[in-house]
Amino acid sequence: MPPFSHQPVLLNEVVTALQPKAHGRYLDGTLGGGGHAEAILEASAPDGFLLGCDRDPEALAAARARLARFEGRTETRLGDFAGADRWICAGSLDGILFDLGVSSHQLDTPARGFSFQQDGPLDMRMDPSGGGPTAADLVNGLPAGELADLFWTLGDERHSRRIAQTLVEKRRNRPFTTTGQLAASIERVCPRRGSPTHPATRCFQALRIAVNRELDSVRDGLERAFPLLAPGGRLAVISFHSLEDRLVKEFMRREARDYDVEGPVDHPHLRIPRPPQGRELARRGIVAGAAELESNPRARSARLRVLERLPKP
Repeated sequence: MPPFSHQPVLLNEVVTALQPKAHGRYLDGTLGGGGHAEAILEASAPDGFLLGCDRDPEALAAARARLARFEGRTETRLGDFAGADRWICAGSLDGILFDLGVSSHQLDTPARGFSFQQDGPLDMRMDPSGGGPTAADLVNGLPAGELADLFWTLGDERHSRRIAQTLVEKRRNRPFTTTGQLAASIERVCPRRGSPTHPATRCFQALRIAVNRELDSVRDGLERAFPLLAPGGRLAVISFHSLEDRLVKEFMRREARDYDVEGPVDHPHLRIPRPPQGRELARRGIVAGAAELESNPRARSARLRVLERLPKP
């Protein structure tokens, strides 16, 4: 297994957005390799405190090693950021960071099964020890219609029905067990024909999101984390694809508006006035600059959104 490595994206932008300070308390809900957490602790010296969690045991171990020099200023645990309100008091934080998606280490480690670049078991679980279905369970167990819907809704794969039907026919003779096996089957349905993007990219994204229930975690995490901020505290979220970013954008805009709506339709006659709960910063989102993109091409799809909690009137 390769050593844990993950280059944090939008690092300077995150520090600027959170404005870490001495005596501050911060949550990094997706520790990864600890790069963002390290920068937050450095900027909040000498006594800023960071709480952190990650669903991936390997990431958590790497972060703990990286942050060991900040002894007495950190508390970390294994788990999903959506449950942070179970161990952090409401109104106690000055900043929160969620860096969504998959890490470079997860993509680059064949045994984790996240990538088709190298063959590995078809797993894709952020926490392999936590039980739950693997990507192989979904590919081999879902009916063709459900598998197609998954590829379409979570991967925006326009050939979803053809791919799903082919996979169902192939699995009758031999279940899918490896990433290479699955990627090759998808490529036979949708030949690459010189495209820079592998034909299996969207299906792999959809399976990963489904296996880890990532969108549910984002929805729950935003709702439950924002009340943990003290007035003036900031929530910073980095997303990497449109499904995540849409959830983040809609949440922040809802918290920043001066009314509530009962029901799913936002109609002027149904609006109930109330003070805004937050203030959006950089409403269109912050993206990586040219220098970062040159050194870290995986930052090209990253978008940072920031919401500041307003004091109650």
